[in-house]
Amino acid sequence: MTDSSRRARRDAIRAEYAAEESEAAEAEAVEAEQAVVSVRVPASLAEALKARAAAEHLPTSALVRRILARAVQSPEAPVVSVEQVEEIVRRVLRESA
Repeated sequence: MTDSSRRARRDAIRAEYAAEESEAAEAEAVEAEQAVVSVRVPASLAEALKARAAAEHLPTSALVRRILARAVQSPEAPVVSVEQVEEIVRRVLRESA
């Protein structure tokens, strides 16, 4: 796979996720009173979150909300295990190779 085809594939995936996230956010805002928080994260973290959300069959925003809620409710508890982080890193390295 060439760099340009990888880039095109990655751009298409990003556009698809952006559309899904926008749709999910609109639906959720209608369902309950919510605030929107926009955060910039490294591309590798964003891709890892998207991959994990896809593996769990969740919208990325739902996964991030769940992770944040757990972190706030139980600040001492790890949000992800060492094994999960290692698997995310392996997946990101595989996909970027």
